Amino acid sequence: MKRMGMVIGVNPDQVETYKRLHAAVWPEVLDLISRCNIRNYTIFLREPENLLFGTWEYHGSDFAADMARMAADAKNQEWWSLTIPCQQPFATRAEGEWWASMEEVFHLD
Repeated sequence: MKRMGMVIGVNPDQVETYKRLHAAVWPEVLDLISRCNIRNYTIFLREPENLLFGTWEYHGSDFAADMARMAADAKNQEWWSLTIPCQQPFATRAEGEWWASMEEVFHLD
């Protein structure tokens, strides 16, 4: 199992849209996330800075393949077409990232 954390901004005029979308995530998207071996997935919003912090646990054995499967899914692409315009990525994110990955520096079970 691998824990992951990530961060991104939210466009100030899209905060309510982002909240509304995530109050009713499509069942197909939720199922895909589970089939891609992601568990305990949470997104937090910090206002007024409009930052999203996401955390999850990856329980699979081939993260790249699972993420490729997620990205290729037509329903997920439709979901992303609604959520991505709400997001404001950091200029400092690594090449190829949308959400900026974070280093885990502490954990307590």
